[in-house]
Amino acid sequence: MAPGALLPEDTLPVTFDKPTIYVMDKFHPKVEEYLKEHSNPIFPGDPKHGQWHQKAQYILVRSAHLTVDDVESCPRLLAVGKQGVGTDKIDAAACKKRGIRIFNTPGVNARAVAELVLTLTMATARGVGRIVSRQSEGVLVPKETCKGLILHKRKLGLIGMGNIGKMAAQIFRGAFEATVIAYDPYLPADAWSDLPHERAGIIEDVLRTADVISVHVPLTESTRNLISYEQMKMMKPDAIIINTARGGIVNEADLEVAVREGLIWGAGLDCHEQEPPSKEKYGGLWDLGVVSTPHIGAATDQTQMETGMAAAQKLLAFATGKP
Repeated sequence: MAPGALLPEDTLPVTFDKPTIYVMDKFHPKVEEYLKEHSNPIFPGDPKHGQWHQKAQYILVRSAHLTVDDVESCPRLLAVGKQGVGTDKIDAAACKKRGIRIFNTPGVNARAVAELVLTLTMATARGVGRIVSRQSEGVLVPKETCKGLILHKRKLGLIGMGNIGKMAAQIFRGAFEATVIAYDPYLPADAWSDLPHERAGIIEDVLRTADVISVHVPLTESTRNLISYEQMKMMKPDAIIINTARGGIVNEADLEVAVREGLIWGAGLDCHEQEPPSKEKYGGLWDLGVVSTPHIGAATDQTQMETGMAAAQKLLAFATGKP
C-alpha cells in the first residue's frame, strides 16, 4: 500500500483500549449502561470479579467498604470512584500513602439531602413520628392529644457550610422566611456572600439561638459526639436537632435523655451509629417521637442516577486522561 493511503475502516489499528473498571456495588441502570459504553466494567457476579484485588486499576463503589487491607492487597490500584460525598467507608489514609486517587461527588446530592432536612424538620415539629407509630399499633389518636410547632420565621442553625447546608438555608428561607445562623471554622469570613445569614464565631452561638439545628459535617475524631448532653442543655426547650450527615456526630444516648427530660423538642435522624437502625437499639428514641429514616438522604431515583454518573465520569476521565 502506498504511503499515506487510507486503510479500510475495519483494518484501522486500535490506538485506545477502554479501561477496565471493577464495580463493587449495584448502580443505577443508566450508570451501568454508561459504563458498558465507555469502559470494560466487571460487575458483581461476574466470575472475574473475584480477581479485583490482584488486577484492579480502577474501582467504582457506592456503599462497599475499602479497608486498609483491601488497599494493601491491590498492587495495581490507581483510583477509586465513590458515589456520594462521604468517603468514610474508604481508608483514605491508606490510599493517600499509595498515591491512589479518590473521586467522590460533592454537591450532586445537595438538593435531595436538603429536602430531607425539611421533611424531617416538619415531621418532628408536628409529632408525625409518634402519631404514625401509635396508629400503626392500633391506637386511636384523638387530635386533641397532639401538639406541634409552627416553623414560620424560626431560626435555622447550620453546623457546616457546605453544599447541603447552603441548599438547606435557601429552602428554609423560601419555605418559612427563616433567618439563618451558620458555623464553619474552615470557610473564609465572606463565604455565602450571596445568602443572607449570620455567621457564628463559635458553635455555642448556634446551639443557644437556633430553633432548628442541622448538622452538615463529616464524622471525624473531632466531630464525634459533637452534640452531646452538655450541648443539648444549651438549646431552647423547643429546639429541633436534625442529623443527615453521619451517625455518631449526635450522641444518641444523650439525645434520648434530652428528649425524655424535655431539654429539647425532638429530633430527626437520617444517620445512625447502627445502620439500618433497629427497634432493639432505637426503640426508646422512637417511642419519644424521634423521626428516624435509614440514611435515605440521596435515595431518589434522580439523585442515584446523577451521583453514580458523576462518580463514573470522574473515574473514567482520570483513567483515559480526558478532563
